[in-house]
Amino acid sequence: MEVEIATIGGYEEVGRQMTAVRAGDDVVIFDMGLNLSKVLIHDNVETERMHSLDLIDMGAIPDDRVMSDIEGDVQAIVPTHGHLDHIGAISKLAHRYSAPIVATPFTIELVKQQIQSEEKFGVQNDLIKMDPGETMPIGDKCELEFVNVTHSIIDAINPVLHTPEGAVVYGLDKRMDHNPVIGDPIDMKRFREIGREGVLCYIEDCTNAGKKGKTPSESVARAQLKDVMYSLEDYDGGIVATTFSSHIARVKSLVEFAEDIGRQPVLLGRSMEKYSGTAERLDFIDFPSDLGMYGHRKSVDRTFKRIMNEGKEDYLPVVTGHQGEPRAMLTRMARGETPYELDKGDKVIFSARVIPEPTNEGQRYQAEKLLGMQGARIYDDIHVSGHLNQEGHYQMIDALQPKNIIPAHQDMKGFSPYVDLVRNEGYELGRDLHVTQNGNIIQLTE
Repeated sequence: MEVEIATIGGYEEVGRQMTAVRAGDDVVIFDMGLNLSKVLIHDNVETERMHSLDLIDMGAIPDDRVMSDIEGDVQAIVPTHGHLDHIGAISKLAHRYSAPIVATPFTIELVKQQIQSEEKFGVQNDLIKMDPGETMPIGDKCELEFVNVTHSIIDAINPVLHTPEGAVVYGLDKRMDHNPVIGDPIDMKRFREIGREGVLCYIEDCTNAGKKGKTPSESVARAQLKDVMYSLEDYDGGIVATTFSSHIARVKSLVEFAEDIGRQPVLLGRSMEKYSGTAERLDFIDFPSDLGMYGHRKSVDRTFKRIMNEGKEDYLPVVTGHQGEPRAMLTRMARGETPYELDKGDKVIFSARVIPEPTNEGQRYQAEKLLGMQGARIYDDIHVSGHLNQEGHYQMIDALQPKNIIPAHQDMKGFSPYVDLVRNEGYELGRDLHVTQNGNIIQLTE
């Protein structure tokens, strides 16, 4: 059987992930993501109203026109998890393919919300929920399997396409967490079984390939956050926290520790309300019944006024804006555009790292400077990554023993540490290690 891989997006940058695998006459697409930084550098861009071709020209979504060179029928569109760099282009591209969107329940719900907010295209693709550990047939000879992984968002999987030539394992994005705060540990037992069955190709996220050691568990970040927040128990001024809205485990920790130190947590910002509200509705988490979640700007400002009237010392606002996004809550607070007044000595907890990309780094720098000008004290980098460090990569290669490896989720500079790591394991560039770019097709078997 012919097996080929089309590397469509995410092979020259971190963002707009999209990969297609053809096995015989059957094609599966993994991810359809957005490169948010390409949107943020423009003022007041509303992607919901834009045409896909304009977004492609901006470099914001994958250029999927290479799919016309693939001879086969798309049988499924499979997003690995709910981050925008993996699902953000579904509402722009999925309608071009007569195929269902197959994902875990939380991811499907986020995809549904993306589709509902779309104003340019009507996406009619069927939405199919599949849990980790389940499988579904792809054509007559292949099978799709979801393997549970741990990442900085709940309900993440690595999809595996089983073909007569061996498995294709799509390895974006994960960390090796054996003690997660929410959900099950990464299923290394199943990865080892798949390795023994035979892996034709492993496509891997290279984000942290240059970092030594093992990525710490989310339980480590939880302990760090607990230490910081408990140390502020006697502070009688304002404390504000920010983290990734999609990081439900981290939001859970912030809510719990706020109550432990006698403060009422409240979640503020559109995406904070969206992700936490969705997770609670699907029973992934059980928040306190009186936890306030407000996304609309007027509701947020009313909440800020209430906090100022009743006393900042009694509340912990958990807000959007950890990357310094211009329209996010924390950035508005830093610019003095909300009723919440920051005073000298007030604490701002960043339970997130800056995404290593120039737009984010510049925006975060500006936000921190503005907060500092108001006298805020910043607690930074209380976080663990959602991606594998070097030892995690070695463990995955050892478990899967793939015949071929394709690095992804980076640019050429970002690929180099992973290339060195893989070459040390006996792989050779141009033979079984394939460094590629967007728009290429790699033929693995003929």
